[in-house]
Amino acid sequence: MNNSKNITFIALSAALGGLLFGYDTAVISGAIGNLTEFFHLSPVETGWAISSALVGCLIGAFFSDFLSDKFGRKVTMVITAILFILNSIGTAFPTSFTMFVLFRIVGGIGVGIASMVVPMYIAEIAPPKRRGALVGNYQLAIVIGIVVVYFVNYFIALQGDATWNLNIGWRWMFGSEIIPSLLFLIFIFLIPESPRWLFQKGSTNKAIAVLQQLNTKEEAAQVQSEIQSSLHQEDKNQWKNLSNPIYKKVLFVGIGLSVLQQLTGINAILYYAPEIFKSLGSSTDVSLLETSILGVVNLIFTLLAIQLVDKMGRKPLLYIGSVAMTIALASVGLFIYYNAVGNWVLPFLLLFMGAFSISWGPIVWVLLSEIFPNKIRSLALAISVFIQWVANFVVTQVFPSLVENQWLKDHFNGAFPFYLFSIICLFSIYFIHKYIPETKNKSLEEINELWKI
Repeated sequence: MNNSKNITFIALSAALGGLLFGYDTAVISGAIGNLTEFFHLSPVETGWAISSALVGCLIGAFFSDFLSDKFGRKVTMVITAILFILNSIGTAFPTSFTMFVLFRIVGGIGVGIASMVVPMYIAEIAPPKRRGALVGNYQLAIVIGIVVVYFVNYFIALQGDATWNLNIGWRWMFGSEIIPSLLFLIFIFLIPESPRWLFQKGSTNKAIAVLQQLNTKEEAAQVQSEIQSSLHQEDKNQWKNLSNPIYKKVLFVGIGLSVLQQLTGINAILYYAPEIFKSLGSSTDVSLLETSILGVVNLIFTLLAIQLVDKMGRKPLLYIGSVAMTIALASVGLFIYYNAVGNWVLPFLLLFMGAFSISWGPIVWVLLSEIFPNKIRSLALAISVFIQWVANFVVTQVFPSLVENQWLKDHFNGAFPFYLFSIICLFSIYFIHKYIPETKNKSLEEINELWKI
């Protein structure tokens, strides 16, 4: 296997963690109705069945730095795969609702860890000219996981009548996650440890062997020199290194990217898309079809981003996405405000989805995986991802209140959330211009030097 194919295989194997991220997040969508009836859940308990996974995500993100720094990227991904396996079994055969929630949290912990360690690992093994596309596969895998589980849920639901689905069907939906979880576990054993982590831990010979496996001898020697030089510049204590003003700045940028990605409103629209469409006059069936179209657009434009990220660069795609999202959300707000919804809202929500999927969806993961210097990478990425999950939780919880608030309804006619999200998208243009460096075709160590200018 040549170097290029070898690196692609390694990156795609790790990206299965992203597929499980999407799969685990979306699997409950097809099961929640029957689950609610089976356990006789109240509305609050139904909400907890869904949001409990987010609690796990926060826990996983919090501990992801310790795990990836202490045990390595590969072992941490093995732990993640085991958590996904336990989650799939536990949620398929719960003896009580409490047990179900506990295993949903276990799965969430796996998602939280994966959302940090997988893109970081891919960035650390990828050559500069392909890093954007290879890390972009992580976001693509998330989208594919969501699309796949929608079809899996649909296929399972067709296997029996309403009684069968109430008692058995939803168990199969959660249990089906064991298949991609086992595949992830198997493939992780076939890929090497991150050479940058090996150098960091003093395993020089193993690190050199991995570099030579992924590069020509000349390239391996150059990368080795850059890595060792960057590691010798600072103390090994990552928390101590964060006191460096340069590292504070790059952490600020990482947190800003994470928060802005969520404050564009993407998850509010993804989670509540059927209800949004129904509130605008669509029937239940039509609203589900319109939501499915959003998913297809998400997939297509994520694929396009992967093709363009290493050619156009990170910043141009972010600019394009921010401008288009601002226009799309402001337009949706205007249509809603003037009760001119009709057939106009869907095209602009599709524009928003396409713009996000070509920019702030995959590109943020690419940048988060590459902007942090070696000496603080795992810690800074863990902090950024943790705050990203906090922002996700806040947006998801606040959005319904913004929609239902009577004062906002009286003054904005239901358009306020879309105006708010469009203003945030407009601000993101300034953030890109002011704080984001272009990292295209630069090694991770060369990116480190950008912050010292």
